[in-house]
Order: sequence, then C-alpha cells, then structure tokens
Amino acid sequence: MSEEMGITVKKTEFSEWYTQVVQKAGLVDTRYGIQGFLVHRPWAMRIIKRLYQLFEEELDCTGHEPTLFPLLIPEENLKKEEEHFQFAPEVFWVTEAGSDKLEKRYALRPTSETAIYPMYALWVRSYRDLPLKCYQSVSVYRYEPTTRPFLRGREFLWIEAHDVFVSHSKALEQIKQDMGICEKVIGDKLGLSFKFFKRPKWDKFKGAEDTYAADCMMPEGRVNQIASTHDLGQNFARAFGVNYKDESEREQVAWQTTFGMGIWRIMASLVAVFGDDKGLVLPPEVAPIQVVIVPIYRKGEGEEVIKKCVQLAESLKKFRVHIDKRDEKTPGFKFNEWELFGVTIRIEMGKREANEGKVTIARRDTGEKTVALEKDCETAVAKELSLIFHGLKEKSLKLSSTAEAKTMDEIMNAKTLFIKTQLCSSNMDGEECAKKLKEIGLHVRGTLLDRENPKGTCSICGKKANEVVYLARAY
Repeated sequence: MSEEMGITVKKTEFSEWYTQVVQKAGLVDTRYGIQGFLVHRPWAMRIIKRLYQLFEEELDCTGHEPTLFPLLIPEENLKKEEEHFQFAPEVFWVTEAGSDKLEKRYALRPTSETAIYPMYALWVRSYRDLPLKCYQSVSVYRYEPTTRPFLRGREFLWIEAHDVFVSHSKALEQIKQDMGICEKVIGDKLGLSFKFFKRPKWDKFKGAEDTYAADCMMPEGRVNQIASTHDLGQNFARAFGVNYKDESEREQVAWQTTFGMGIWRIMASLVAVFGDDKGLVLPPEVAPIQVVIVPIYRKGEGEEVIKKCVQLAESLKKFRVHIDKRDEKTPGFKFNEWELFGVTIRIEMGKREANEGKVTIARRDTGEKTVALEKDCETAVAKELSLIFHGLKEKSLKLSSTAEAKTMDEIMNAKTLFIKTQLCSSNMDGEECAKKLKEIGLHVRGTLLDRENPKGTCSICGKKANEVVYLARAY
C-alpha cells in the first residue's frame, strides 16, 4: 500500500480504493455541487483526448465523417420511435429560457438517434447517397439514480457513429467492422481484454433489432460494458422517413446501425483493471507522460545533472517525456507522485549516472529497474514500453477466464467471473430462467457471435436447452 499517498488496499477494499485513486490521481473533482456531474481534471482529459483520438482515427479510416448535432432534442422527436421513447424516465428536460416558459420542452440528448435521423431524412434521397456514415464525440445526459465516476454518471463522455445502408447485409457488415474497431483500439492499443456478446432480446438497445456489446471484466467481479453496436433494422428509418430511391427509382426504406464507444466506461476499466495499491498504471498508448526523468543531486550538483537530463530528454523525443525539475520536492516524493499518476517509465539520473553515461530505468507496472547506456536509452525505453503493454494485457486477460456450468449448483460454485451455461429460451426471447439467475446476482450477458450449439438441458429449469449463454455480475 502507498501510505504516503493515503491509498487503501485494492484487493480487499476495491470500492474505496477506486474512489481514492480517481480523486488522488487528479482525474476528477466531485465537489461541483450537482450529483452525477463532476469536473474532469487535466490529467484525465489528457488521457481522454488520447482515447478520442484513437477511436476517431479508426472511424476516419473506415469512411466515417465527423459531425456535431445540437444538444437539445424536441420532445416529438423522441416520441417518433415508440420503443425508444422508453428513455423518457432518464431524460433531463429544458422547459424555460431566461424568464420565458417554452411552448414545448426539449431533451438534453440521452443518445442522438432522434436528433440525427430527422436530418438524415433530408440528406438521403438516392442510393447514390449511401452509405452515409457519420460520428460525433460528445457528452450525453441521463438521469441515473446512482452515480460513480466513469462508471455511471448523469453527464458522461462517448463517441457515437450513425450509419445508413441500402441493405441489411451491408448493415451487418458494418456491425462486424465496429467490432473490429473495438479490437484494434481497446484490445490492441489499450491492452484491455473483453468479450463481445449478442445481447438477449430483453436487454437490447431500445428500438434496435439486435444489440452487440463488449464486456470487460473488472477486478471486483463485475462486468463493465465499454462499447456497443446496434442493428437498428428499419425501425428508425420508418419512424423518421429515412428513405432512398433505388436504381429503378423505387422508394426504399434504408437500413441503419449505431455504434457507441464508451469513453467514460473505458476510463473506468483502465483505472480498475491496471491500477494497483500505488495508484494508476497506464498503458503506454494513452499515458500523458510515458517517461518521467527525475534528477537526483546534492547541493551544487544540480546544474550538471539537469543539463544531462535535458540532453537525455532530447534523445527520447519520440516519446512523451517530462523532466521533473522541482527543487522543493524530494526524489522520493516525486517517485511516489508519478507512480500515483501511472506514468509508464521513470528514469533516474544522478551525478554518478551522468558521469558514467548510464541511466536507471524503472517500470511502473512491476517496479523492476534496469540500467542502460545513455546512447542505448531510446531502444531500452521502447523495449520496456512493449513489455509493460503485454504485461498489462495479460493481467486483463486473466480476469476474463470462463468456467462451464451445467446446473444451478455448478453456477453457484463457479470460481471464475464469466460463466458459460445453457438456457431453454429459444432465440433469447424468454426471461423466466434469466430472472432466477438475476435473483442470485447473475445477469445473462448474451451469446457469442459465432453461435454455439446447445446440447442437453437448461441449467435452470431442466427443459431442452436452446442457447449457450454467458453469465456475469454487472453494475
């Protein structure tokens, strides 16, 4: 435990540990005065900007265009898609402007289908206008009963992509591409392990035909949904008049998808999965500072050591480097503080190192130290960053282990956090056995994308099994 920074033990007091880290590591300030709304501090925003950049680059490469739609949504728009209007209990409403009562009320966007699709109906006229693929990086607002930084809030950050196609097959291809973007960013860049499930019908996005979601297991044994992509079919297109004329000039109803990348939820996983008793441990890709150089010197030696640090920083300019020149802080304090902030690598530079042309490199994840020649420092740092990333990825992967259970007793006694079992509900339409699981705190997360063939009986009621599903505890 990092007693100097006042952080509790993660393994035994996860909830308190998480609360302490997000505040002490300079991510958020919860003292804004409105429940569920918090201040994102500079360290958090520097990480978040990197997350946005990673996703936006992938979206740009797949033919998406950036947009920004208004925050306010007319109430009548929300009502146009009947099932989707079930969002209404979570909506913040604007009813006054200045001293005037508004003639009709407006919603702060809980999600943007009903803001975007009336415009799509104006933009789409011909098959030549399709596919139409746009995204926006915004805040959304939902009146959540309970809140927790990055896991559940009344204002949270995400990216949403909204796409229109001439056929259902093209829409389903987009669903697969969305999943590929998640793998490239969340898995290959951040090192977070997750499972993509097709959600059961009772747990799909309101108004969608099907929902596919990425679940990342957290250390306290609950899954965190960090991204989702939805097959909207033609439901919203019919409601909002998103039609096109085909090559024969016949009017056709378009097919749509929407893809949500949970920037907030991904932040929560980065904190929870990789952090330790000293604070954050950030993957190299999103660490605001990848290498911090800490000068160590006695009185009268500072100028020489600092000069050497500046030279070293210049040789490492391909990385995000910072020299901690603060005279008022001891090296020990600096070590603890940069560990709290999750800086990936620390380089210690003293008079001896300066004279010998060597550097001491300390890894944030394991604390291991290596000595490298100054001239080889760039190569050594690159190697350590790669080792750190793969170590973090392996740590996350271990949380995603799965046990198979054939009976309720086996489910109750399963040692892993994901549980694979069989249910009777054909096509995941029924909820009865799922409700019994929910009574013991387990949620049906869904089926794998490559459907597994059930054999035998339902683990809950004993009837013929129709689906192989995965269970987990959820937030």
